Amino acid sequence: MENFSEMPSLKQWVVLLAVGALVTVGLYFTVFKSKREANAQAEQALQSKLKENAELESYRPKLKDMEQQVANLKQQMEIENRIVPSEKEVDNFMRMLDAEALKSGIEIRRYTAKPVTTREYYAEVPFEIEIDGSYYSVLSFFDHVSKLERIVNISNLLIASTKKPADAKPKHNYQYAPGESVVATCQASTFFTHDTVPPPAAPAKPVRGAL
Repeated sequence: MENFSEMPSLKQWVVLLAVGALVTVGLYFTVFKSKREANAQAEQALQSKLKENAELESYRPKLKDMEQQVANLKQQMEIENRIVPSEKEVDNFMRMLDAEALKSGIEIRRYTAKPVTTREYYAEVPFEIEIDGSYYSVLSFFDHVSKLERIVNISNLLIASTKKPADAKPKHNYQYAPGESVVATCQASTFFTHDTVPPPAAPAKPVRGAL
């Protein structure tokens, strides 16, 4: 076989062209083909992402409405939690009634916790309370309690005059002020949501002003 350098120039060109063609074909089926396939996959991914962005873009005008709905739901949940808390919050409940009693000008003499009644989605926490004050002050207290944001039910109400308090069945006798004319006992019940059975009721509040 003759050497490349001994070949005629025309034949050398033919050999070079043949080798170049083989190299080109080899590159096409190896490097170039893999690059082209990678580019095709990247183009497909790009088109898919552009399509997804276009679909999401249609929600942009609704974004403010959706954010407002979420804010409204959060506000509604906060209001509902104040109306029916998720925790028993006995101390807050008693402070709330004490505040209404102070505004109405009456005295809450006693809180006695009663057994908690557990329902499917909520629990009822009742307290027996004794109050006294003037007739209109007692009416004002019950009116204020009925308008509280947190639900409070008043039941088993017994009312008597300070001259004959036994008719209201109080647990103790008290030294009533001259302006007080009414003694009352009742059950004040509040409610809370729960996931589990609540703990036992809190102990009775110490009696104030008993003789």
